[in-house]
Amino acid sequence: MVRVTNAVASHRRKKRLHKRAKGFVGDRKNHLRLTQEAVLRAMAFNYIHRKQKKRDFRRLWIIRISAAAKINGISYSKFINGLKKARCELDRKVLAELALFDPAGFAAVASHAKQALA
Repeated sequence: MVRVTNAVASHRRKKRLHKRAKGFVGDRKNHLRLTQEAVLRAMAFNYIHRKQKKRDFRRLWIIRISAAAKINGISYSKFINGLKKARCELDRKVLAELALFDPAGFAAVASHAKQALA
């Protein structure tokens, strides 16, 4: 009779777990039970925050567009409405980049939106 240990598989499983726990502080990186729990929680939060990241960036873009639109004498809602009426298909990410790095270009887009409303 030979004693079966499943050593290779269990070592590989532990190695994979410790690789995911890289950068964790204290016992959470090198004690198996604590590491398992920490990694499981980290992965759960990671899943949640991947969804939240999209919301956060959209909020940031809207804030930037709103500020730039107010500088050009139009509210955010009227600006977006004007762009829709003008059939301008720039998304909020592009508009925010434009507002940040090319204020003159954004002013041109804002005047285009104003004309569509009038």
